[in-house]
Amino acid sequence: MADIGCMNIANSASVSAAVSSASNATSGSVGDAASLLVLRKALDVQQSGAAALLAALPQAPALATEGNLGRNLNTYA
Repeated sequence: MADIGCMNIANSASVSAAVSSASNATSGSVGDAASLLVLRKALDVQQSGAAALLAALPQAPALATEGNLGRNLNTYA
């Protein structure tokens, strides 16, 4: 199976906005810290789910290397 890199969503604008708004809360209460922890855990779960989906994708068929068929045009459905 091919080596699949991790999906990096840390540079996403919506994720950055959510993390920065949760991090910059002025009250500093326990509720804010818990919200940030839940957000981070949700992002970790999404990352592992996306990696599992990518790992489950089937391999692309191998290209023909000899013979007259499939060397110039290789299509599959």
